[in-house]
Amino acid sequence: MSGLKLRFKAPATERINLAGITPSKLLALSSHEIARLNVGIEKGGVALGDAFDISGEAGETLTIEGATPAIDFVGDGLDSGTIRVVGNVGSFAARKMSGGKLEIHGDAGDYLASGSTGGMILVSGNAGDNLGGVETGERFGMLGGMAVIEGNIGARAGDKMRRGTVIVRGKTGPGAGSRMIGGTIWAEGGFGRDPGLMMRRGTLIGPSVESLLPTFVDCGKHDLVIIRVIARYLKSTLGDLAPKPMPLFVQKIGGDTATIGRGEILLPAG
Repeated sequence: MSGLKLRFKAPATERINLAGITPSKLLALSSHEIARLNVGIEKGGVALGDAFDISGEAGETLTIEGATPAIDFVGDGLDSGTIRVVGNVGSFAARKMSGGKLEIHGDAGDYLASGSTGGMILVSGNAGDNLGGVETGERFGMLGGMAVIEGNIGARAGDKMRRGTVIVRGKTGPGAGSRMIGGTIWAEGGFGRDPGLMMRRGTLIGPSVESLLPTFVDCGKHDLVIIRVIARYLKSTLGDLAPKPMPLFVQKIGGDTATIGRGEILLPAG
Protein backbone atom coordinates (compact mmCIF):
# COMPACT_ATOMS: atom_id res chain seq x y z
CA MET A 1 0.00 0.00 0.00
CA SER A 2 1.44 3.39 -0.98
CA GLY A 3 1.79 6.34 1.36
CA LEU A 4 3.68 6.80 4.59
CA LYS A 5 4.44 3.74 6.72
CA LEU A 6 5.28 3.71 10.43
CA ARG A 7 6.66 0.57 12.04
CA PHE A 8 6.63 0.64 15.83
CA LYS A 9 9.96 0.11 17.62
CA ALA A 10 9.18 -2.10 20.61
CA PRO A 11 9.40 -2.08 23.54
CA ALA A 12 7.95 1.34 24.34
CA THR A 13 9.61 3.32 27.11
CA GLU A 14 6.37 5.27 27.66
CA ARG A 15 2.89 5.45 26.21
CA ILE A 16 2.66 6.87 22.71
CA ASN A 17 0.11 9.54 21.79
CA LEU A 18 -0.69 9.74 18.06
CA ALA A 19 -3.28 12.51 18.41
CA GLY A 20 -3.35 14.55 15.21
CA ILE A 21 -1.06 12.18 13.28
CA THR A 22 -3.28 12.00 10.19
CA PRO A 23 -2.65 11.86 6.43
CA SER A 24 -3.83 15.44 5.86
CA LYS A 25 -1.55 16.84 8.57
CA LEU A 26 1.50 14.86 7.43
CA LEU A 27 1.02 15.99 3.83
CA ALA A 28 1.83 19.54 4.91
CA LEU A 29 5.15 18.55 6.55
CA SER A 30 8.60 17.65 5.30
CA SER A 31 10.09 14.25 6.14
CA HIS A 32 12.36 15.94 8.70
CA GLU A 33 9.42 17.69 10.37
CA ILE A 34 7.43 14.43 10.46
CA ALA A 35 10.27 12.61 12.20
CA ARG A 36 10.50 15.36 14.84
CA LEU A 37 6.81 15.33 15.82
CA ASN A 38 6.40 14.72 19.55
CA VAL A 39 4.35 11.61 20.33
CA GLY A 40 5.40 11.10 23.97
CA ILE A 41 3.36 11.91 27.05
CA GLU A 42 6.14 12.58 29.55
CA LYS A 43 8.06 15.83 30.05
CA GLY A 44 10.97 14.94 27.78
CA GLY A 45 8.72 13.74 24.96
CA VAL A 46 9.43 11.17 22.27
CA ALA A 47 10.02 12.03 18.61
CA LEU A 48 7.98 10.11 16.04
CA GLY A 49 11.21 9.04 14.35
CA ASP A 50 12.49 7.57 17.62
CA ALA A 51 9.31 5.59 18.28
CA PHE A 52 8.77 4.38 14.70
CA ASP A 53 10.77 3.40 11.65
CA ILE A 54 9.42 5.74 8.95
CA SER A 55 9.33 4.84 5.26
CA GLY A 56 7.52 5.99 2.14
CA GLU A 57 6.09 9.41 1.45
CA ALA A 58 3.11 11.20 2.98
CA GLY A 59 -0.07 10.69 0.99
CA GLU A 60 -3.72 9.75 1.42
CA THR A 61 -2.81 6.56 3.30
CA LEU A 62 -0.95 6.11 6.58
CA THR A 63 -0.01 2.55 7.61
CA ILE A 64 1.01 1.70 11.16
CA GLU A 65 2.60 -1.72 11.66
CA GLY A 66 3.53 -3.52 14.85
CA ALA A 67 0.97 -1.55 16.86
CA THR A 68 0.48 -2.37 20.55
CA PRO A 69 -1.96 -1.24 23.27
CA ALA A 70 0.72 1.27 24.35
CA ILE A 71 -0.31 3.46 21.40
CA ASP A 72 -3.26 5.77 22.19
CA PHE A 73 -5.28 8.24 20.10
CA VAL A 74 -4.72 6.48 16.77
CA GLY A 75 -6.84 8.32 14.20
CA ASP A 76 -7.56 11.21 16.55
CA GLY A 77 -8.82 14.09 14.41
CA LEU A 78 -8.84 12.05 11.20
CA ASP A 79 -10.70 14.09 8.57
CA SER A 80 -9.77 12.43 5.26
CA GLY A 81 -7.74 9.60 3.81
CA THR A 82 -7.14 6.21 5.39
CA ILE A 83 -5.22 5.05 8.44
CA ARG A 84 -4.52 1.32 8.40
CA VAL A 85 -3.26 -0.27 11.63
CA VAL A 86 -1.78 -3.76 11.90
CA GLY A 87 -1.89 -4.83 15.53
CA ASN A 88 -3.75 -3.77 18.67
CA VAL A 89 -4.18 -0.17 19.80
CA GLY A 90 -4.83 1.54 23.12
CA SER A 91 -7.51 3.99 24.20
CA PHE A 92 -9.22 6.85 22.35
CA ALA A 93 -8.72 5.58 18.80
CA ALA A 94 -10.76 7.65 16.30
CA ARG A 95 -11.23 10.35 18.93
CA LYS A 96 -13.09 13.30 17.33
CA MET A 97 -12.74 11.74 13.89
CA SER A 98 -14.75 13.63 11.25
CA GLY A 99 -14.04 11.79 7.99
CA GLY A 100 -11.92 9.23 6.19
CA LYS A 101 -11.45 5.61 7.24
CA LEU A 102 -9.69 3.97 10.17
CA GLU A 103 -8.93 0.25 9.80
CA ILE A 104 -7.68 -1.58 12.89
CA HIS A 105 -6.56 -5.13 12.15
CA GLY A 106 -6.58 -6.16 15.80
CA ASP A 107 -8.25 -5.01 19.03
CA ALA A 108 -9.07 -1.47 20.15
CA GLY A 109 -9.01 -0.16 23.72
CA ASP A 110 -11.50 1.98 25.63
CA TYR A 111 -13.32 5.05 24.28
CA LEU A 112 -13.12 4.12 20.62
CA ALA A 113 -14.88 6.81 18.51
CA SER A 114 -15.50 9.09 21.48
CA GLY A 115 -16.62 12.46 20.11
CA SER A 116 -16.44 11.29 16.48
CA THR A 117 -18.66 13.14 14.00
CA GLY A 118 -18.10 11.20 10.75
CA GLY A 119 -16.04 8.69 8.83
CA MET A 120 -15.80 4.90 8.88
CA ILE A 121 -14.14 2.75 11.56
CA LEU A 122 -13.46 -0.95 10.99
CA VAL A 123 -12.09 -3.14 13.80
CA SER A 124 -11.34 -6.79 13.05
CA GLY A 125 -11.07 -7.76 16.74
CA ASN A 126 -12.71 -6.63 19.98
CA ALA A 127 -13.17 -3.15 21.46
CA GLY A 128 -13.02 -2.07 25.09
CA ASP A 129 -15.37 -0.14 27.36
CA ASN A 130 -17.19 3.09 26.48
CA LEU A 131 -17.14 2.66 22.71
CA GLY A 132 -18.63 5.91 21.39
CA GLY A 133 -18.97 7.08 25.00
CA VAL A 134 -18.70 10.53 26.49
CA GLU A 135 -15.35 11.77 27.78
CA THR A 136 -15.17 13.51 31.16
CA GLY A 137 -16.18 17.16 30.89
CA GLU A 138 -17.99 16.80 27.54
CA ARG A 139 -21.72 16.80 26.80
CA PHE A 140 -21.95 13.97 24.29
CA GLY A 141 -20.23 10.81 23.17
CA MET A 142 -20.34 9.72 19.53
CA LEU A 143 -21.89 12.41 17.31
CA GLY A 144 -21.81 10.75 13.89
CA GLY A 145 -20.04 8.33 11.62
CA MET A 146 -20.07 4.54 11.59
CA ALA A 147 -18.12 1.89 13.50
CA VAL A 148 -18.09 -1.84 12.67
CA ILE A 149 -16.61 -4.18 15.29
CA GLU A 150 -16.08 -7.79 14.21
CA GLY A 151 -15.70 -9.09 17.78
CA ASN A 152 -17.24 -8.16 21.15
CA ILE A 153 -17.30 -4.80 22.91
CA GLY A 154 -17.04 -3.81 26.56
CA ALA A 155 -19.34 -2.04 28.99
CA ARG A 156 -21.34 1.17 28.51
CA ALA A 157 -21.05 1.39 24.73
CA GLY A 158 -22.78 4.52 23.42
CA ASP A 159 -22.82 6.34 26.77
CA LYS A 160 -24.44 9.71 25.93
CA MET A 161 -24.19 8.87 22.23
CA ARG A 162 -26.14 11.41 20.17
CA ARG A 163 -25.80 10.28 16.54
CA GLY A 164 -24.04 7.65 14.46
CA THR A 165 -24.19 3.89 13.98
CA VAL A 166 -22.32 1.09 15.74
CA ILE A 167 -22.43 -2.45 14.32
CA VAL A 168 -21.16 -5.25 16.56
CA ARG A 169 -20.75 -8.78 15.23
CA GLY A 170 -20.39 -10.18 18.74
CA LYS A 171 -21.99 -9.23 22.04
CA THR A 172 -21.96 -6.01 24.03
CA GLY A 173 -20.93 -5.73 27.65
CA PRO A 174 -23.32 -4.49 30.36
CA GLY A 175 -24.99 -1.10 30.15
CA ALA A 176 -24.92 -0.59 26.37
CA GLY A 177 -26.75 2.58 25.39
CA SER A 178 -26.53 4.11 28.87
CA ARG A 179 -27.74 7.75 28.86
CA MET A 180 -28.10 7.45 25.07
CA ILE A 181 -29.63 10.47 23.31
CA GLY A 182 -29.71 9.21 19.71
CA GLY A 183 -28.10 6.94 17.16
CA THR A 184 -28.17 3.18 16.65
CA ILE A 185 -26.30 0.22 18.15
CA TRP A 186 -26.90 -3.08 16.32
CA ALA A 187 -25.39 -6.07 18.14
CA GLU A 188 -25.66 -9.31 16.18
CA GLY A 189 -24.51 -11.33 19.19
CA GLY A 190 -26.98 -9.70 21.54
CA PHE A 191 -26.79 -7.31 24.49
CA GLY A 192 -25.35 -7.90 27.93
CA ARG A 193 -27.24 -7.09 31.09
CA ASP A 194 -29.15 -3.85 31.72
CA PRO A 195 -28.84 -1.98 28.42
CA GLY A 196 -30.27 1.52 28.11
CA LEU A 197 -29.81 2.83 31.65
CA MET A 198 -31.27 6.39 31.65
CA MET A 199 -31.63 6.19 27.87
CA ARG A 200 -33.61 9.14 26.47
CA ARG A 201 -33.74 8.31 22.76
CA GLY A 202 -31.93 6.04 20.33
CA THR A 203 -32.26 2.48 19.08
CA LEU A 204 -30.68 -0.78 20.23
CA ILE A 205 -31.17 -3.73 17.84
CA GLY A 206 -30.20 -7.34 18.47
CA PRO A 207 -31.38 -10.94 18.85
CA SER A 208 -31.36 -11.07 22.66
CA VAL A 209 -30.82 -9.24 25.96
CA GLU A 210 -29.22 -10.85 28.99
CA SER A 211 -31.49 -8.91 31.40
CA LEU A 212 -33.66 -5.80 31.24
CA LEU A 213 -34.00 -2.95 33.71
CA PRO A 214 -37.41 -2.78 35.42
CA THR A 215 -37.95 0.70 33.97
CA PHE A 216 -38.26 -0.71 30.42
CA VAL A 217 -41.71 -1.72 29.18
CA ASP A 218 -42.90 -4.19 26.56
CA CYS A 219 -44.64 -2.24 23.78
CA GLY A 220 -45.74 -5.32 21.84
CA LYS A 221 -45.08 -6.81 18.44
CA HIS A 222 -44.57 -4.44 15.49
CA ASP A 223 -43.86 -4.47 11.77
CA LEU A 224 -41.49 -1.49 11.69
CA VAL A 225 -40.67 -0.19 8.24
CA ILE A 226 -37.73 1.79 9.65
CA ILE A 227 -35.91 -1.48 10.47
CA ARG A 228 -35.98 -2.50 6.83
CA VAL A 229 -34.91 1.00 5.77
CA ILE A 230 -31.93 0.85 8.15
CA ALA A 231 -31.02 -2.65 6.94
CA ARG A 232 -31.08 -1.58 3.27
CA TYR A 233 -29.00 1.49 4.01
CA LEU A 234 -26.40 -0.55 5.88
CA LYS A 235 -26.29 -3.13 3.10
CA SER A 236 -25.71 -0.44 0.47
CA THR A 237 -23.05 1.22 2.64
CA LEU A 238 -21.24 -1.78 4.11
CA GLY A 239 -21.91 -4.61 1.67
CA ASP A 240 -20.89 -7.92 3.27
CA LEU A 241 -20.12 -6.13 6.53
CA ALA A 242 -23.79 -5.21 7.03
CA PRO A 243 -25.72 -7.08 9.75
CA LYS A 244 -28.27 -9.69 8.78
CA PRO A 245 -31.79 -8.22 8.50
CA MET A 246 -34.17 -8.61 11.44
CA PRO A 247 -37.37 -10.67 11.08
CA LEU A 248 -40.48 -8.96 9.71
CA PHE A 249 -41.98 -8.56 13.19
CA VAL A 250 -39.99 -7.29 16.14
CA GLN A 251 -40.70 -6.91 19.84
CA LYS A 252 -40.33 -3.30 20.90
CA ILE A 253 -39.13 -2.57 24.43
CA GLY A 254 -39.49 1.11 25.36
CA GLY A 255 -37.52 3.10 27.92
CA ASP A 256 -35.90 4.21 29.98
CA THR A 257 -39.13 5.34 31.71
CA ALA A 258 -36.97 6.69 34.56
CA THR A 259 -36.36 9.55 32.10
CA ILE A 260 -38.40 10.62 29.02
CA GLY A 261 -38.48 7.01 27.82
CA ARG A 262 -38.32 7.51 24.06
CA GLY A 263 -35.55 5.01 23.48
CA GLU A 264 -36.20 1.53 22.12
CA ILE A 265 -34.75 -1.96 22.22
CA LEU A 266 -35.82 -4.04 19.22
CA LEU A 267 -35.71 -7.84 19.45
CA PRO A 268 -37.06 -10.62 17.22
CA ALA A 269 -40.75 -11.19 18.07
CA GLY A 270 -41.37 -14.55 19.70
